[in-house]
Amino acid sequence: MRFPFAVALTLIAGPVFSDQITPEALSNLPRSDVVLLGEVHDNPVHHLHQAQAVAALSPTAIVFEMLTPEQAARVTPELRRDEEGLAEVLDWDTSGWPEFSMYYPIFASSDAPVFGAALPREDVRRAFSDGAAAVFGAEAERYGLTDDLPEEIQTERQKMQFDAHCEAMPLEMMSGMVEAQRLRDAAFSRAVIEAYEATGGPVAVITGNGHARMDWGMPSVLAKAAPYFETLSIGQLEDTPAEAPPYDLWLVTAPTLRDDPCAGLLQ
Repeated sequence: MRFPFAVALTLIAGPVFSDQITPEALSNLPRSDVVLLGEVHDNPVHHLHQAQAVAALSPTAIVFEMLTPEQAARVTPELRRDEEGLAEVLDWDTSGWPEFSMYYPIFASSDAPVFGAALPREDVRRAFSDGAAAVFGAEAERYGLTDDLPEEIQTERQKMQFDAHCEAMPLEMMSGMVEAQRLRDAAFSRAVIEAYEATGGPVAVITGNGHARMDWGMPSVLAKAAPYFETLSIGQLEDTPAEAPPYDLWLVTAPTLRDDPCAGLLQ
């Protein structure tokens, strides 16, 4: 369910279906069962904004896309005050995620229990060939994985994956990438439901902008699997979009400096 809201004074006049906000609005968000805090993974400002939002929301649980359930179980109150020790326990340096110093403020911003949503890499790889529903298992129908995507959405998502992979792989292979993404959205949503049932909510979710999208990300999965939830989706962008982006609320920050990720592939 999309959250009906009116955040006077902090909202910038925006498009019909979503509203641009200032960073200050993250300290005064509408209450909701689930708040998805999107990010561009390597932008440190986005993580500071997430920490700001979590501190203001006082959630009963925080779900991290970046952690497995096993990793999340290692997070103790003592380690949340020890950046170096927490990074070591999580084996962050081998995780493939941006440096832990970006994410640590989120851990330090709340004492709420941490839940991990990440799947084993072999499961994600298997979705590429076997499909998301086969890998997810018994509750695949509840999470929408037995439904085919509309043709136009399937085509759009494959093109987005093609672009994201620098056009270095055949376009026809991107259907497997879409299946892997659908599997992850369903798994992350399952973790959110588990966190809510264990703690009573609200639940804050730390995830990439793609998973926070209302049209085909976690909000659409949660709307099917847990239609009683009110969700609030927040996207953090690095440039102003030409039209309303698929989030309830969104803000624009300066882009982080980074090398061209496609440079080495296209030589």
